[in-house]
Amino acid sequence: MNIQKNNKGFTLIEVLIVVAIIGILAALLIPNAMTAIQKSKQKSTMKDILSIATAATDYVTDNGEWTISQTGDISASSDFVQAITPFYIKICPVVDHWGEFYKVYLGSQAEVRNIQPENLGPEDFLIESYGRDGESDGWIYDPTTPDDDYYTVDNWPSFRLDMVNWNGSWIRAPRVALPAGN
Repeated sequence: MNIQKNNKGFTLIEVLIVVAIIGILAALLIPNAMTAIQKSKQKSTMKDILSIATAATDYVTDNGEWTISQTGDISASSDFVQAITPFYIKICPVVDHWGEFYKVYLGSQAEVRNIQPENLGPEDFLIESYGRDGESDGWIYDPTTPDDDYYTVDNWPSFRLDMVNWNGSWIRAPRVALPAGN
C-alpha cells in the first residue's frame, strides 16, 4: 500500500523560525539604518549651510556690508534670500533636512550666540540649524575654548545639537572622527 503525504505548506515550527530570524535581523539593522539616515540629514544640512555661507560671503565681497537686515528664520520671501538669490546662489535652501527653518543673523544681530559686539561688523553673518529636534541646545560661543564647541556624533541625542557657522567658518558642529588611539 502506497500512502502519499500531502505536504503543501510550512509547519508551524518552520514559520516561527523564519519569523525569529527576520526579527533578529531587523533588531540589528534598523538602529544602524536610522543612524545612517540621521547622519545623512546632518551632513546635507551642513552642506546647505556652507552653500548659504558662500553666497553670503560673495554678497559681502561685492557690497562691502549687509544693506538688509535678517534676524532668525529665513523664508523664500525674506530680504536675505532675495538678496543672495539667484545671483550668488541659484536656489537658497530655507529649511534644513529635518524640516526646520535655517536661522540667519546679519551684522550686529549675530550677537545671539554671545559673540561680543566688538567682534561684529556690518559684514558679519551667522547661519545655524538647531538639529533634529528643531530646538536650540543652549550652546554659547566661548572664543577661549574653541575645541569645546565641536562634538562627537556617537549617539542618537547627538543629532539634536546645533550647527552654527559664523562668516563661513564652523563655530559649532560635529567633530571629524579621529583615528583610533588619539
